[in-house]
Amino acid sequence: MATPANIDKLLKSDKPEMIDIRFTDPLGVWQHASAPIGELDDILEDGMGFDGSSIKGFQHIYDSDLLLTVEPDSAHIDPFYKVPTLTFVATVHDPEKGSRYSRDPRFVAEKAEAFLKASGVADTSYWGPEAEFFLFSQMSFNIDPHHMAFQIDSPEGHWNSGATDGQSNLGYRIPAKAGYFPVPPTDTLQDVRSEISMHLEKWGAKVEMHHHEVASAGQCEIDMRFDSLVKMADKLMTYKYVVRNTAREHGLTANFMPKPLFGDNGSGMHVHNSLWSGDKNLFYADGSYAELSELALNYIGGILSHVDSLLAFCAPTTNSYRRLVPHYEAPVNVAYSKRNRSAIIRIPMYYSGKGHAKAKRIEFRAPDPMANPYFAFSAILLAGLDGVKRKIDPVKAGFGPLDKNIWELSGEEKAKIASVPGSLNESVRALEKDHDYLLAGDVFTEDILSMWTDLKKSEIHEVGLRPTPYEYYLYSGT
Repeated sequence: MATPANIDKLLKSDKPEMIDIRFTDPLGVWQHASAPIGELDDILEDGMGFDGSSIKGFQHIYDSDLLLTVEPDSAHIDPFYKVPTLTFVATVHDPEKGSRYSRDPRFVAEKAEAFLKASGVADTSYWGPEAEFFLFSQMSFNIDPHHMAFQIDSPEGHWNSGATDGQSNLGYRIPAKAGYFPVPPTDTLQDVRSEISMHLEKWGAKVEMHHHEVASAGQCEIDMRFDSLVKMADKLMTYKYVVRNTAREHGLTANFMPKPLFGDNGSGMHVHNSLWSGDKNLFYADGSYAELSELALNYIGGILSHVDSLLAFCAPTTNSYRRLVPHYEAPVNVAYSKRNRSAIIRIPMYYSGKGHAKAKRIEFRAPDPMANPYFAFSAILLAGLDGVKRKIDPVKAGFGPLDKNIWELSGEEKAKIASVPGSLNESVRALEKDHDYLLAGDVFTEDILSMWTDLKKSEIHEVGLRPTPYEYYLYSGT
């Protein structure tokens, strides 16, 4: 078969010696397999087989064979391999049925995009996730029955302000909750973030900005330019890969856990989202509250109506709910508002007026970077479209708008505002009860939902069995 032009160009310019094929598992982890470059034509034509039973959430051992088919447009040269390597994103197929594999997260996202177009509501949905992360100089943990502990460190950590380890202590530590926007030398990670940004740009993910985030101990954010659902999910997988490998080259380790550090801000993944028809932003309306169209309000109503079950995909770990607590800028209150970061949905107002109609979007602040982006974006889209279909008015539903600091409200006013689930267990239970909206257009299936709840219940069970150091603090002397 003829080699696509984009691949032929990379073969000539970079002379790769290996191929690396990557796909995303249900938990949102990139998996891969490699082959010599001489296998390129066969792989482009026939794909690559693999054992689906060895991937958590995929097949049983008695029907394990699955097939990877590469996406030619995804070809890039990996900057981290010593051996020049041509990489591809792949989709997963069932070779016996001759069809796409139903549990492939990327297939779910593709079906979500197709459902949007078929709905007649819009042609395209655009997504802009802000995936925060920590860069630590040390991260160790132990889960032996007699020794359970974790230890993290960062040169920026405020706990190192008094360090006297034989080296000069020059200060410049970041106090808890005071890491937003300081310049170097307080911000020690400028060059690391810039290097990550340059890698992303070369990989086709345009970077809009990067900066230090609020928490002490190396919390960072790098924002990519918005893109359509599947393309942005692909870019987010690339983003996490580039962050981790660039960090490693600098002797650091990247951590995307929502709450790795007690007493300081956690890492979220605020998701910016809008719907478009051709070149028209359907979320914009002149003269209305926050310049939101009725469609946008209904879309918000759908998300907030389904937020408990949505979080099973958008905040999908037990650690997620250590972030979703009051007073750490965490979006625990189920309401919408313009400019207000204490609401779970914020309407950014950096730019306003007809001249900036294209910038109108919503920001769903509850997700975190542990989410599988193919599942999470698809679920958010389906919840919003359900709100459009049912014409859910978020005002009549009691979701705002609320242009106040919700965290400082008290009494009857505060009691009227719902809160997000307090644990992964609550979110999974909500998903079991409220998931019909996810089945629309066969985007998700009962099989996927059953697989997902089984995986999450297993995590909940294993975490719940184990004692924690704080329990020793509370109870060992009682």
